[in-house]
Amino acid sequence: MTNSLLSTGRLVFIGAGNMAEAMVRGALVAGVVSAESVTVTDIVEERLTHFSDTYGVRTGTDNEVAVLDAEIIVLAVKPQVLAHIVKGFAASVPSDALVVSIAAGIPSHRIEEHLGESQRVVRVMPNTPCLVQQGASAVAAGRHAGPDDVRRTMALLESVGFVAEVDESDLDAVTALSGSGPAYVFLFIEALVAGGTGLGLTESMARDLAVRTVRGAADLLESTGEEPETLRARVTSKGGTTEQAIAVLEERSVREAVIAAMEAAAQRSHQLAEM
Repeated sequence: MTNSLLSTGRLVFIGAGNMAEAMVRGALVAGVVSAESVTVTDIVEERLTHFSDTYGVRTGTDNEVAVLDAEIIVLAVKPQVLAHIVKGFAASVPSDALVVSIAAGIPSHRIEEHLGESQRVVRVMPNTPCLVQQGASAVAAGRHAGPDDVRRTMALLESVGFVAEVDESDLDAVTALSGSGPAYVFLFIEALVAGGTGLGLTESMARDLAVRTVRGAADLLESTGEEPETLRARVTSKGGTTEQAIAVLEERSVREAVIAAMEAAAQRSHQLAEM
């Protein structure tokens, strides 16, 4: 098995949530790390047992011990508790370790303050479709992270989907678009299902049709390379059913509501930086 992410140290995940699991599974399947080189820590024993039994990785509850031989440390904890947790093991972090944070809103300089001003930090904004290897993630280098740090972080994220490099100043926007974006899509699917059942379909039939419609539309958009406006116009025949539906959506300002929702998400991401 190729171990291209690491040279001599370990890949350590602080936090054993769903996103950490997606990244561990993806990295193992892609062969960019071996199970023997991965450690996952958490305070929930059931999650640690799951990781150990399912993936064969090392687990533990002591962050200070886990990071001692770390080459890459992934901070997979909620932004509200990141500072508290990082301060607890900061003294044990090797000065040459790469620290990768998936915590929304927390800027790299704040993490550097906790770990040491020269610590190499890369921020990542993934999203939940990483759980099915269909993620859309963005990475941004901190002040001391170099091109190789970005390359290795991108290799880790590529194992669970698409990844792009952006400036850190763009991460609030990425959070609002792709980070929170799956929730917007799920809400739209909820509405499609409710509309379908209201028109007489069974809930299971409405759900199947809604899910496949959304997936198919996204696949069509990607495979053709056309603009969404072009494909929308192509299916919107004058005087037809789709034209009537789109007119109602525009009348109800759905487009403006989505943009306003994204602006609210970006503002909250920026607020998290102050926590």
